[in-house]
Order: sequence, then C-alpha cells, then structure tokens
Amino acid sequence: MKARKGGRFRSSFKSKRKGIEVVGEWKTVPIDPNLFAEEEFQDIVCLEELTEYKLVSSSKVGKVKEKKRKAESASEEGNEEVEEPVVPPKKKKKNKDLRSQTDKGNTPNAAEMDVLVDKEAKCNEIIEEANCEDHGPVTESMSSRRDTPKKKKKKVPKNKAFQAQEALPSVATSKKVKNWTTEVLSASTDQKADVSAWKDLFVPEPVLQALSYLGFSAPTPIQALALPSAIRDNMDVLGAAETGSGKTLAFAIPMIHSVLQWQKSNNSTIRNGSVSKESHQHHDEPRWENEDEAEKLTHQQAEDSGDEDDASFTTGCVKVLENVKFDSDDETHTVNSDKKRPLLGLVLTPTRELAVQVKHHIDAVAKFTGIKTAILVGGMAAQKQERVLNRKPEIVIATPGRLWELVKDRHPHLSNLRELRCLVIDEADRMVEKGHFLELSQLLEVLNDSQYNPRRQTFVFSATLTLVHQTPTRVLQKKNAKKMDKKTKLELLMEKVGIKGKPKVIDLTRKEATVETLTETRIHCNTNEKDYYLYYFLLQYPGRTMVFANSIDCVKRLSSLLTILNCDPLPLHANMHQKQRLKNLERFADRESCVLLTTDVAARGLDIPNVQHVIHYQVPRTSELYVHRSGRTARAASEGLSLLLIGPEDLINFRKIYKTLEKSEELPFFPVDAKCMTSIKERMNLARQIEKAEFFNSRAKQHNSWLHQAAEALEMDLDDDMLMGKKTSEQEESQKQKMLKGMKKQLKHMLSQPLFKVLMKTKYPTQSGKLLLPQTSEGISALGAMSKKQAKKKKSIK
Repeated sequence: MKARKGGRFRSSFKSKRKGIEVVGEWKTVPIDPNLFAEEEFQDIVCLEELTEYKLVSSSKVGKVKEKKRKAESASEEGNEEVEEPVVPPKKKKKNKDLRSQTDKGNTPNAAEMDVLVDKEAKCNEIIEEANCEDHGPVTESMSSRRDTPKKKKKKVPKNKAFQAQEALPSVATSKKVKNWTTEVLSASTDQKADVSAWKDLFVPEPVLQALSYLGFSAPTPIQALALPSAIRDNMDVLGAAETGSGKTLAFAIPMIHSVLQWQKSNNSTIRNGSVSKESHQHHDEPRWENEDEAEKLTHQQAEDSGDEDDASFTTGCVKVLENVKFDSDDETHTVNSDKKRPLLGLVLTPTRELAVQVKHHIDAVAKFTGIKTAILVGGMAAQKQERVLNRKPEIVIATPGRLWELVKDRHPHLSNLRELRCLVIDEADRMVEKGHFLELSQLLEVLNDSQYNPRRQTFVFSATLTLVHQTPTRVLQKKNAKKMDKKTKLELLMEKVGIKGKPKVIDLTRKEATVETLTETRIHCNTNEKDYYLYYFLLQYPGRTMVFANSIDCVKRLSSLLTILNCDPLPLHANMHQKQRLKNLERFADRESCVLLTTDVAARGLDIPNVQHVIHYQVPRTSELYVHRSGRTARAASEGLSLLLIGPEDLINFRKIYKTLEKSEELPFFPVDAKCMTSIKERMNLARQIEKAEFFNSRAKQHNSWLHQAAEALEMDLDDDMLMGKKTSEQEESQKQKMLKGMKKQLKHMLSQPLFKVLMKTKYPTQSGKLLLPQTSEGISALGAMSKKQAKKKKSIK
C-alpha cells in the first residue's frame, strides 16, 4: 500500500509539473498477469489513470511545486532529492511558454488564470487594490505561495529588479567589472567631486549628479566648447579633437539634455488624467525604472549570459499588462505612454566594440535620469535586440549594418524616425568613406528625405576630421579636379551627412594630428626580421601592448608564434565571434602585462586604460589609421610610445604618412641591444619551424577530413591526388611527431634560460660581504630607454 501511495504521489506530482490540476481521483488499471511472464515488467507495482483534471497555468504549478517541496522536505528529504528531476531553467521557460499558449487555446479559465498569475508576478500592489470577488481566493493563494520561492530563486529577474531598487550602485559595479570601460569610468575615488566648472555649460542637474559621482570635476577643451553651442544654441556640431580628449561626453550630454527636454514637454499631457490614473502611474513608474535597470544590467552582459537576458525580457514584458481586464485605466495609460515614447537619440559607430563602449559611457552619465539605452550590433542575436527595442529605449547606439537590417524589417520603434532629436556619427570620416558602410548612406538618405526632422541636431566627431591628404599631381592635372583643403573636406562631409544649416565647427587638432605626450619611434628591418624585433620588445619592455597588423592572416600567424614562445597573446579580428572579441578586450584591460594582437578593428575610439605601447607590425595604409592606432596610447594627458616596424614594402606608406602629417623632424630610431639578438633569433627560428609544422598538419587534417565526409555523404571513392599532403606511412608519421616533440623540448629548455644576462663578475670580496651592483637595463621602461638615448645624442652634439 505504501508503494502504491508513493507511486500515486509521484505521478500526480509529475502531471502537476506539466500544467495539470487534478480534480478527480487516480483509478487503478487492471493488468494482465501474462505480462509478468517476461522479466521486462517485473518492477511494475501498478498502473493508474486520471480522467478528471483541468489545465492550469504552468507558472502557478511551479509555485505549488516549490511550496510542496519546502513543506515535505522535513519528512521525505532523501526521497525528494532522488525523485526531483533536474531541468535546466532555459528549457523550462520554453516549455512553460508553449504550455501557457496551449492552455489559453483550450480553456477560457486557463487564460484568465494566466493573466492573473503574470499580472501578479509583475505588479502585486495593483492586484491587491483590484481584488475582484470572483478571483479573490485565487489571488490570495497565489500571493501566499509567491512568498516562499522568492527567497529561494536567486536567478529570477524580478529579484534582480528588487536588488536594483534597493542597492543600485553596488549591483551596477558588480556587473561592470567585466567591461574594459569600468576602470576609466571609476578612475576617481572621489564620488562627490566638485562640478561647479560644468554649471556654466548648461548641463542638466541629473547629469551633474552623475558627473560628480564619476569624479569628473572639470570638462575637457572639446566638451567646454561643444556643450554651450549644442545645449543653449541647439546647433549642429562638427568636432575634431585629438584621441583621448573626451569626445563621447561632448555628444552624450547634449543628447541626454534633448531627451529630458522632450520628456518635460510631454509630461503635461500625460498628467492631464483622473486621480485614479495618477495613482496607477505612481505604482507603475518605479516598477518600469527598476525593470529598465535590471534590463540594462542583463543586456550589458548579453554576450556572457543569454539565459539571463531571456529571463529579464519575460518578466519585463509590457504586453501582459494590455490583457488585464479588471483594470482598464491602467491598461490604457500603459499603451498610450508606450506609443508616446519614440526614438529620440541615435548614435552610429564604425565598430561593435566602440558601440559597446559608447553605451557604457552614456549609461554612466544618464545614471540618475531614468533614460533607457539599447545597443544594436552584428554578431549578437537579432531577436534579443528586437526585444530590447520593444522596451522603447529613448537612445539607440548601433552599427549601420544591423540597424539598417531592423529598419528594413520595419520594427515599430524604428518605423518613425521623424521624431529623432539627435543624430550622432562617431568617427565620421571613416563612416562616410567611399566603398564602406553602404547601409549608412541608405540610412542617411532616409533620414534626410522621407524621415526628415527640421528640429533634429546632428553631431559629427572624429580625431581626423580635418586631416587633409596632399592631392597627387596626376589627379590635379585632370579637368574638374579640385584641390582638397579643410573647408572643402568639411563641406563634402556636411553634404553627405545632411547638415543643412550652419554648424559649429570645433578643430582642436595639432598640425601633426598626434598627441603631444606620444613618443614616436621606428625600427628599419627586413620583413622576416620583424618577428625578432617584436619578440625582443615584448620581452625587454613588458606592459600593456597593442600590436597592429594589416591582415587577419598576419594576426593569426603572430598569435600562434607568440603562444609557442609563452607570450600568451590575445587576438582580436573581424573573423572572431563577437563574444570572444569582447572577452579578449576585457582580459587585456584586466592584465597589467599583456599583448593584444589586432587588426584595425580596434584602431578607432576604444578607450582601454593604461596602454603603454603601440607597435605597428605593418605600417598602416593611411595617415588616419596611423593617428587612430597611435591614439590607443598616451590618452588623457598620460604618456605612451608608438613603434613602427618598417620593412622594404612599407616604405611607400611610411613616406605618405610622413608627408601628410607634416613632421618637422625625422622619427628617432628605437634602441636595440644587439647582444641579445642572436639568442632571440635562435628562439624565434625554432618557434617558426614548430608553427609551420603544426599549421600544415592542422590544415591538411581539416581539408582531408572535409573531403572524406563529403565523399561518404555522396558514396564516392576518393583519389589520393585530391588529399592534401603526401600519403605517409605510420613510421614516417611517428618520426615527424618525434621531431616535433624534440623541437618543442629544445625550445622549452631555451625559454628556461635568462635572455638578458648581466655580464659582470661578482666573486670579489668586500667589507660588507655584498657587492653593490649597478642598475641594470631590465628595470628601464621603453620610454626611459628612448629618453636616455636622446640625452646621449644631445651630449654628443654639444
């Protein structure tokens, strides 16, 4: 009997988990004794069937299940743990959605239950007020059941919303730890900085509060010049300032001001309602804000935890409130407020990483305003980004490709761009280049034609906005050729962007275009010697170093070479998954001594703290790229070093850059200790052999396995000629592996030996028993080595 009771309990428990409420009783089904002749059914105790039941909300059942589990844990603790099925939360959510849909389709009661449960889970206060007579006992039971799992479930986004409400700064900082912008935004320990210097620039009060919290006591020159014209005079702004000068806040603050002004002007229309509507609004507003904060936190880490993102959207869904029948006033208010929340600010950036960074900066400054932001970039799930847009954010930061894709799909929030108050094009000279960003030209065409708003402000910023190339004589000899200067370049840019009035033009760039605190150096060498000098520099001067190359293949080759040499590089290029790109940036910002091997995808805009060195493994093709690459170091008045490795094929590009930037002096040569180069070459040559063998083996295996799979699928025989590499015997293969192992062992021994030896005998007796050693070159930084060399040069001249 006990076994039967246990069986009955289990079956009903499972059925309840699947969204069924038992109304009648379980009835025993007679079993034919002949079945037990075979030993397969010997463990069966009994079979039972249930005919009287009704479908209920899956969320209600989940709560009932948790209450039962808590109540019966004392008596049947061991059995419960064994019997309880482990279901991943993501799968459970999907199943719940499907079940709730089928429930709604089958019975009207189930639909009412769903509405009640979802409504109660979001706004419990409204349910208590509207306590209907028909559903009274249901709401009471649901609220009582809700109290117990609230403590247990730590991953429920509703709890996240409560945490955001109670201790928002602490939650935000814990989430921001993973991002490379954290150190920049929390550089100041003074969280109540004096911001009186900002008050003359017409900065809104909530933004001043955020600036004080961030410790930004005074504006940078570009901010001081751009903010009055943008906020007070409502002018379009074209801003050119050197890298690391604070251009992001120069357009972020006017944009936030514009959104706040729009909200202020629209508040009067929203307030003209009945007293009941106002009371509902007071109940709803904190809930919206908290859900937005929870959404922000989860979306910032969308690349790391997709499940949390899904969960936050299911609890923060607005549509459930539209279905509530017993509170019509609240419903109409929510729908109207959603309709009256258009897209007000749009920021366009050339790279995904820059878009992520700009979002974090805007979020930090808009901390106390309640303004919502969203990011739309490629490489991340479009469906998640659509759900973010469903929450009607006032500001969207995007790359042109994904934004144009969603505009073409006619997403409701992007359908009416006439309301747009601010348009920002960051790194504009790159964005409007010929042959790049076709989607941007299509977007600008739409914004300046069918969706034109005469009140819209446009902000265009870049470090190389006014950088002009000298036009070749062969081009000038043509009939309609125009000599390009700063004025004509800006006029062309204004025409492309669609600025029709007279904008405020701010140019704070130097003639050289690079920052004063940047030390520029070079090394002339053959192409095959670049690896030696790169490895020498990384060993001699450890620190946070960015190495730029022109191609993805070059980055991949260097990555495998330096990995073999135990340098632990972090690659970053366009062929990588977006999550991995962001993770590598975060790791690079976390480690004090690290190498980031990257293409020009990381050249523009990224504000990674304390980058000490930038190495141009291959000379950039344009002057703009050189300025932006070098601008990753020596940011915000700190010092940095830029090193060019110039091979014979790089000389043409180097001369072009030198001519365009109008360098008055020749770049100094970087000092290299020739004594160390022999051992450096030995190590690097051995590493090259290992890398070449491993690369060839992996490529051959990949190619051959693909061919074999294709041949099997087509039921064909493969010829040996089609396979990559010669067909080798097992003996030859094992011999190759032995050679590879031998080379690795030899390299390991080499790497264990000190490279920079102090050539000094220390076996002389002294009075104290110790010999005071002179300072070695190991402790000197790259900047120190350069200044030492220049000082020696000056002495020799004198």
